[in-house]
Amino acid sequence: MSIFGKIKDAIFGEAKAASQPPGAGNVSPSASPGVKPQQTAPTEVSEVDVERNLAAMAEGKDLNWRTSIVDLMKLIGVDSSLDNRKELAQELGYTGQLDGSAEMNIWLHKATMRELAANGGKVPPELLD
Repeated sequence: MSIFGKIKDAIFGEAKAASQPPGAGNVSPSASPGVKPQQTAPTEVSEVDVERNLAAMAEGKDLNWRTSIVDLMKLIGVDSSLDNRKELAQELGYTGQLDGSAEMNIWLHKATMRELAANGGKVPPELLD
């Protein structure tokens, strides 16, 4: 799984699982012989409030997840090593030096927030710019 995929799953995971009932889209197992099985309709996943989810995870922790990609990754339990940040940078299209510089890390945080928003996350404007 990609590094961004791990980040997205850590933030969206519980919200998506809660919004889809067990067996959604599957045939009902209680169908009797000769009776056409009922289909359960999949539930539309609503927008995930990224800031609220992260703020809840951060309660009682001294992490600056709002501006630091390293702290964001630590908060959600994703390895924040330089190698993983380099991989994330490549996934998200970073074209600068993959050296762990402040420039790279700031870009990564903003790009991650933009990508979360593009994938169904509700992200406040101040975390996108």
